Parts: sequence; structure tokens; C-alpha cells
Amino acid sequence: MKIFLKLIGSLFLCFLPGIVGGFFTADNLYIWYDMLVKPSFNPPDWVFSPVWTMLYTLMGISLFLVLNSEKSGDRAQGIVFFTIQLVLNGLWSIVFFGMHQILGAFIVIILLLIFIILSIVKFYRISKPAAYLLVPYLLWVSFAAVLNFSLYQLNI
Repeated sequence: MKIFLKLIGSLFLCFLPGIVGGFFTADNLYIWYDMLVKPSFNPPDWVFSPVWTMLYTLMGISLFLVLNSEKSGDRAQGIVFFTIQLVLNGLWSIVFFGMHQILGAFIVIILLLIFIILSIVKFYRISKPAAYLLVPYLLWVSFAAVLNFSLYQLNI
């Protein structure tokens, strides 16, 4: 039962930035965001919800694996990096959708990428599967960074 609660807690913690960010996204998606000039590779709006659901689930499982690993040498620093990237993940929605600061959001997403990479490096030393589970997240956020920068260029 304790392991199950740890898994649920890990998943909840990883979905939290999406929940918080959703408050800022929902009110601005069809008002402000729809007015922006978008690049040709901008995905349709319906893609984001299932992708983020999958990514938050993988992140939660990754965190759970690290928390349950017997290797503890890099665990504390890995969890700190992971927590920072979670905060940056939620902050991006606030800056982009809530504050309408495309360049500020790009700065946040670059910091987010750095802390995702640091998390992967630390998690790899603890649990290789935990690190591998973060790779789709790294790829999606990398794509999102390119999209963010393109939105900035097209809308300055």
C-alpha cells in the first residue's frame, strides 16, 4: 500500500504543473493565443492535452522509480533538479498564457530544458529506466522551445 501511495503521489506531483498551468491556459487559449501568427508546424490545439497527459504520466513513473531505487547517491540532487523543472514547467504557462510574454516564456523554456537534462543525467545514475522515461519529455519540450521562439519571431 505504501508503494502504491508513493506512485499516486509521484503522479499527482507531476500533473500539478499542468493543473496550475491549465488555469492560465484555459482563459487565454481562444482569446489571445488564437490571435497570434503561428508557424506552419504549429500542432492543432487538440494535440496538446493527450501529449501532456502521456508526458506527465511518464514523468510521474520516472520520479516513482527514483524514489524507490536503492541507489541513493545522486537521488537528493536529482529530485531537486526534477522539482525545479516541474516549477519551470508550470511557470511557462503562467508567463506565456497568463502574462502574454512570449520572449519571457522562451527564457523559461530554455531553463526548463537545462533542468530536464540535469534531471535525466542524475536519474540515469540512479535508474536507467527512470532517465529513459524522461526522453520523450525532453524531445517535446525541445519542439515546444522551437515553437515558442517561432511564435516570438512571428509576433514581435
